[in-house]
Amino acid sequence: MFPILEARFIAPGIRRFIIQAPRIARKQQPGQFVILRLYEHGERIPLTIESSDPAKETISIVVLSVGKTTRLLNSLQAGDAILDVVGPLGKPSEIRNFGTVVVIGGGVGAAMAFPTAAALKRAGNTVISIIGARSGELVILERELSAVSDALTVTTDDGSYGERGLVTDKLRQLINQGAHIDLVLAVGPIPMMKAVADLTRAPRIPTIVSLNPIMIDGTGMCGGCRVLVDGKSKFACVDGPEFDAHQVDFDVLLQRNSMYRGPERESLAEFECHPQAQIESMRAASAKVCVLTGGRR
Repeated sequence: MFPILEARFIAPGIRRFIIQAPRIARKQQPGQFVILRLYEHGERIPLTIESSDPAKETISIVVLSVGKTTRLLNSLQAGDAILDVVGPLGKPSEIRNFGTVVVIGGGVGAAMAFPTAAALKRAGNTVISIIGARSGELVILERELSAVSDALTVTTDDGSYGERGLVTDKLRQLINQGAHIDLVLAVGPIPMMKAVADLTRAPRIPTIVSLNPIMIDGTGMCGGCRVLVDGKSKFACVDGPEFDAHQVDFDVLLQRNSMYRGPERESLAEFECHPQAQIESMRAASAKVCVLTGGRR
């Protein structure tokens, strides 16, 4: 069991958790993720590690309520525990002095991009960050990213905060103005990452994207996270999650991620009919395991 030390909403439907996970905290590097399971028969979901504190033996994750499992997770409070947290998984981000790096985070992608942006800044890069959300109330990690960036732009779809438009609008502006860019890192929804790759392909700006396809075991055994990169099959859990954006087949990625859309909708609809009953059932299952294992992690 992995105790939750802190849980608070940082935007509507978006919650940050600080979890006690000593071994993961000691090993985590920027770009890596964990796979967690809330209860014995629960779904396994991958989540990027926002940050870690080896001294306090903790990691933090940022969770957007989308489906049943993330809504169950976001119902947990400090003092609750998560059954399984496995990690750190995936290859760490490549950190070196590239020169000028544009870091783009769409939605909760800002939390995924933050640790890499911070590491790139420490490596001596000029970091230009662009984060976006549908509206101002959904913007996250602005203060944290501003602290590790030489320049930060916030965009919102509705113009309620920052600049009206998409993160790609700001990137296009930088490119059209002739800004010297040595690397672009984009993390967020698949359509956004595809649009970034399309923008940087012609000017030949090296671009990295962090992929988050369906995962089960996180070790490359199940093949669920297969992605097509440069015409070859790769596994996001062990070969990634970061890949050359100009080599990723985003159409195949979108197709694979939508394979279970029907069952996902059914599971969410069932949860929404009786949310409290399912939350209580999850808590009871977790408590039973805690008693049986003596709370061992």
